[in-house]
Amino acid sequence: MELPVVIHRSRLGADEFRVIRPAQPLTRAVLIDHDRHLDAYLDQDAARRIAGLWMLAARSPRSLSHLSIRANRPPAREVPDDVGFQLDLVLLHHSLQFAPSRWKQVRGHLGPGHPQTVNLPESEPDGSATTDYAARHYRENRDLFRQHVHAETLFMTGSAKVFRETARHFLDVALKGPRYTPVHPNYPHFCTQFHANDGTLGDAREIHVEYCDQWNA
Repeated sequence: MELPVVIHRSRLGADEFRVIRPAQPLTRAVLIDHDRHLDAYLDQDAARRIAGLWMLAARSPRSLSHLSIRANRPPAREVPDDVGFQLDLVLLHHSLQFAPSRWKQVRGHLGPGHPQTVNLPESEPDGSATTDYAARHYRENRDLFRQHVHAETLFMTGSAKVFRETARHFLDVALKGPRYTPVHPNYPHFCTQFHANDGTLGDAREIHVEYCDQWNA
C-alpha cells in the first residue's frame, strides 16, 4: 500500500511536534460521538487510507496522525436518533505523553508541510492470524487504547502493538464492504467494531465502523 501523506511541524516554545496528515482530504469519512459509543462511517478509499494511517501510527511513536474530518457531510443513510456531534481524529503512541489540551495550539501553528509517500503492507504481520486473544485479557496487558475528546477531536492513544492488531477493522471494511452491499440489497450493512470484549479498549468507548457507498453531495 502506498500512502501519500504530508508531514507538518508545529513549534510551541521549546517543543516541536510532528503531525502527519493524508495528502488528500478524506471527504467520505465521518466520526460521530454518541456519548456512550462512537460511530465511524467510511467509503472504501477512506477505510483503506485510515488503515494505512493506523499502521503508520504503530511505526511513528514520535508523531501525531491527524484526520480533519469533522466538517464532512454525512452518508446518505439513516443514522441513529441521538445524532451526536462530529469529531476529527488524532492517533498517537502513548510514549509521546502528549496532552490533548495542547492540541488546539499545535493545530494552529502547523507549518506548510512536506509531501511524502509511505510504503506499507496491505496487512500487518501482527494481525488477527497471530494475535494472542487470551493474553489481551490478562491484568498485565498494557496494549490498550485510551481516548480523550478535546477541541472537537478524538484522541486514540495506544501502543504500537494495539495499533497494528486493530488496523484490520478498517482493512476489513475496505476489502469486504464493497463486495457485501451489492449482494445484500435488503440489508446493505457491512460493519466491524472495536468491542469492549476484544481486550483492546482500556479507558475507551466502543467504536462501530460501517461501510457506506452512498453519500450526500
